[in-house]
Amino acid sequence: MQRLIFEEEHELFRDSTRRFFQKEVEPYRDQWLEQGQVDPEVYRKAGEQGLLCLFVDPAYGGAGVTDFRYEQIIIEENHRHGDPGFFIHLHNRLVAPYIVELGSEEQKQRFLPGCVSGETILGIAMTEPGAGSDLAGMKSTAIDQGDHYLLNGQKTYISNGIIGNLYVVAARTNPDKPRELGLFLVEGDTPGFQRGRKLKKLGLGSQDTAELFFENVKVPKSHVLGDPTQGFYYLMRFLAEERLIGACTYVTNAEVAFAITLEFIQQRKIFGQTVGDFQFNRFKMADMRTEIDITQNFVDTCVMQHNLGKLAPELAAKAKLFASELEGRVTDSCLQLHGGAGYMDEYRISRMYRDARISRIYGGSSEVMREIIARSIGLDPRKK
Repeated sequence: MQRLIFEEEHELFRDSTRRFFQKEVEPYRDQWLEQGQVDPEVYRKAGEQGLLCLFVDPAYGGAGVTDFRYEQIIIEENHRHGDPGFFIHLHNRLVAPYIVELGSEEQKQRFLPGCVSGETILGIAMTEPGAGSDLAGMKSTAIDQGDHYLLNGQKTYISNGIIGNLYVVAARTNPDKPRELGLFLVEGDTPGFQRGRKLKKLGLGSQDTAELFFENVKVPKSHVLGDPTQGFYYLMRFLAEERLIGACTYVTNAEVAFAITLEFIQQRKIFGQTVGDFQFNRFKMADMRTEIDITQNFVDTCVMQHNLGKLAPELAAKAKLFASELEGRVTDSCLQLHGGAGYMDEYRISRMYRDARISRIYGGSSEVMREIIARSIGLDPRKK
């Protein structure tokens, strides 16, 4: 299906972006999977290519390009020709916006140039062993000590937990008010900050997910982002874009799974004919092609809404919900169409199947997305 949201300059950008991922990422995919993390140098190479934090103002080294379609292209080309464990989208649009939108002039001058060049690798530390989507259940604390905050707590499931060197850390600043959170910039070499073990996962093997520990970490007031009592609302503000990023990722993965499976079933033969010759398989592929096209169209519409500043939280939730569920269905069906080969790690569909399972959990689980959507249509038990 022809996509109508891109213009000539976007396609030129896509061509150069694709070449970058084919040259600097794809050849190392297996190596990074084996070692359990991407090479941090790839961030510097992406910075040299101009693929990091495009929206950052040129005064801090960025390109000043706020059109989200460029970020969408980076996401798509990474998942087609790069490595899903290379969380360039996390760096670019999940963490950097906190510094851009909430940071002081001093913070922007200090941190943003490194984010753009790739010298600084970003991560965000929200999730705790007992608090995921329920941010109000967070236990980490940051106590005001006059000229600094004293940060204590534990975070888990943190992406870029090993290779990152600057984290946005959420912690409670008022023990009596669960929604009074602060956001703090913590550098990787800060005394009292310690990285835990790299966590073993079902999928996304090259993404270095880790535990982080903070023991009496002194965070200077100069490293507080915005109002230290408004962190809960800051986090809510950025969630719509996070879910849109997810939707862009998931529908792309579905498209890739479909494409490699279409090629496979046209070549693999059984009982004297190709796998694709059987009516059931042809109909299955037809159904997937239809669903992917419809989902892509919806996600593209959400991107344009976001560019206009009109992407409502419930619309982002719909995109995230449907695209992640679609990715799960498509990768499962595509693995089945590969037969026994699909269960073998040497086939890409095997890894894609494992990677897809997290999509319905992180960034807000499918159940949380359904709650948001239900409340948006007037089904809110809290108001009874």
